[in-house]
Amino acid sequence: MRGLSVTMRRDFLKGGYVSAIKEEARKVIEDLPEDATWDDLMYKLYVRQKIEAGLRAADEGRVLFHEQVKQRFLSA
Repeated sequence: MRGLSVTMRRDFLKGGYVSAIKEEARKVIEDLPEDATWDDLMYKLYVRQKIEAGLRAADEGRVLFHEQVKQRFLSA
């Protein structure tokens, strides 16, 4: 699934192909070093989940430009 766009992955997963998530989880596990801890695994999965959520948000147009963020902080 690495070569698929965010939209294609989302549609693929919505289609009920949960095994795609399991396959990606297997890849994360396989990429861990031999001395990895449970915390290492949980961190990698957490980061992966957050990246996917960010890509979905960007794909859906739910983003802010740098100037918009600066304005929000300056006006607070």
